[in-house]
Amino acid sequence: ETVTIVGPKGSLEKVRVLGPVRKNTQVEISVTDCFKLGIKPVIRDSGQHEGTPGLQIAGPVGKVDLKAGVMVASRHIHLHSNDAKEWSLKDGDRVCVKVESQRPMVYEDVLIRVSDQYRKEMHLDLDEANAALIDSASQGKLMGV
Repeated sequence: ETVTIVGPKGSLEKVRVLGPVRKNTQVEISVTDCFKLGIKPVIRDSGQHEGTPGLQIAGPVGKVDLKAGVMVASRHIHLHSNDAKEWSLKDGDRVCVKVESQRPMVYEDVLIRVSDQYRKEMHLDLDEANAALIDSASQGKLMGV
């Protein structure tokens, strides 16, 4: 399913709806998207909606006005609990990661998320990935906690 999200200065069409289902609706967008929508960029860890702006979500059967929940998601790494244990990391730790690409970059304040359901995967927004020219062959190196 896709929806249109509408802010004070613009809209984004064909925005995908993703799971998992949450207690409160959350919209994760890039800083560039915030500028297009006319929304102040607020960086938050997933689920932390306090102080975040809202917007309108328009779908095939109606519209919903969110009072909060729009954020630029904090960069983070999903780790299986075995990998976290091997690397002496725990859920909630923050690390630095150097990304090897055509344009190497060090990302600081990368949140670690641990679950038996996860596999090793770093999540960046499109702006961050594009700035480093990251592609499917890019590698990251954990620099420290």
